[in-house]
Amino acid sequence: MSAVQSVGPQALPALQEQVEQIIAEAKRQGASACEVAVSLEQGLSTSVRQREVETVEFNRDQGFGITLYLGQRKGSASTSATGADAIKETVAAALAIARHTSEDDCSGLADQALMATTPQDFDLYHAWDISPEQAIEKALACEAAAFAADARIKNADGTTLSTHQGCRVYGNSHGFIGSYASTRHSLSCVMIAEGDGQMQRDYWYDVNRQGELLADPVSIGTRAAQRAASRLGARPVPTCEVPVLFSAELAGGLFGSFLSAISGGNLYRKSSFLEGTLGQRLFPTWLTLDERPHLPRALGSAWFDGDGLATYAKPFVEKGELVSYVLGTYSGRKLGLPSTANAGGVHNLYVSHGSEDQAALIRRMGRGLLVTELMGHGLNMVTGDYSRGAAGYWVENGEIQFAVQEVTIAGNMKDMFQQIVAIGNDLETRSNIHTGSVLIERMTVAGS
Repeated sequence: MSAVQSVGPQALPALQEQVEQIIAEAKRQGASACEVAVSLEQGLSTSVRQREVETVEFNRDQGFGITLYLGQRKGSASTSATGADAIKETVAAALAIARHTSEDDCSGLADQALMATTPQDFDLYHAWDISPEQAIEKALACEAAAFAADARIKNADGTTLSTHQGCRVYGNSHGFIGSYASTRHSLSCVMIAEGDGQMQRDYWYDVNRQGELLADPVSIGTRAAQRAASRLGARPVPTCEVPVLFSAELAGGLFGSFLSAISGGNLYRKSSFLEGTLGQRLFPTWLTLDERPHLPRALGSAWFDGDGLATYAKPFVEKGELVSYVLGTYSGRKLGLPSTANAGGVHNLYVSHGSEDQAALIRRMGRGLLVTELMGHGLNMVTGDYSRGAAGYWVENGEIQFAVQEVTIAGNMKDMFQQIVAIGNDLETRSNIHTGSVLIERMTVAGS
């Protein structure tokens, strides 16, 4: 079997031509304005379990979505089909929807003068010439390393290697067409340890734009095994109020919730606990949160947003103060504010941090809970009340004592943000939010 055929920059001209055809058809059918997003994606995923190949999957998907405007009326439709007939039918479907919607003074394209004008290349596309046989070999090596790392590893819950490549083109009737090709490759390992009358499951993984730069399969498998075995003997702790340290791979979720709370959609619907806080100090004065959309090879980089506006570096929080919301064109109009070029979300949020690693933060914490797993979705976006099932490790005298399970951590996010004591230098770069471990001064840990 051969490696997955490349879907890369060479496919962009044909997709750009398709965007132009769709826009022309929308005008022909009577739309006053329109915007189109076309995508082409392809990938390979291989999974092994218990030293046997479980799945080998190829996927190839193509389609487009169009949003049309009839004055201030809006209609959207999408399809996975291609060709002239599919274009005509999808445009007609979107127009039919637009005719039945109410007028909205805030709908419509972003101002033409604001369209991005300078394409940029952030080195996001790195095809990985790996065959299914080679992918299986790496996954099996990863799992074998996990079994060899600790005798208490008795079972496997799946090791998966995935390689993905795709192209995206966005265009609108202002004449803007922006495009980019990107890749994303990953290797993950989930193992099960047995001992002390328990079975405990844990994982490790890596993600990279460049497949050759993924962490070594042996190191990923070994780390997954160590994490699973270290959780044996886990137990609840009595209910208490103590410092809580979120590991770096979980801490991004805290700042993801913050971004949701300052996003235009939640703000204009008045469904955010941070409504009306622009200009207020929400975090300690040493903390800054800024967007860095132009980082080479980063997972969130992009030169234009979902409205076609040029992305740019900017702070959302500066010296603890909220200095900007997260706005696209529509939500900005609803709030009477300009877009922040964040239609579709934030591109690479960077969280300021100190010089201490996680071990140093554990010593600083003294007594409390290190959280390495969260369960459930326990944030009330309106009030900011936060409650999640959690697992991790109990810390006494600055050292890990035993594994913890079946507890709930609770607080209010406004208080949690104010009570951030330190952020570690163990930066998590496998996601769109780059942060280290986060130490919060006090939360309720509800256990036995």
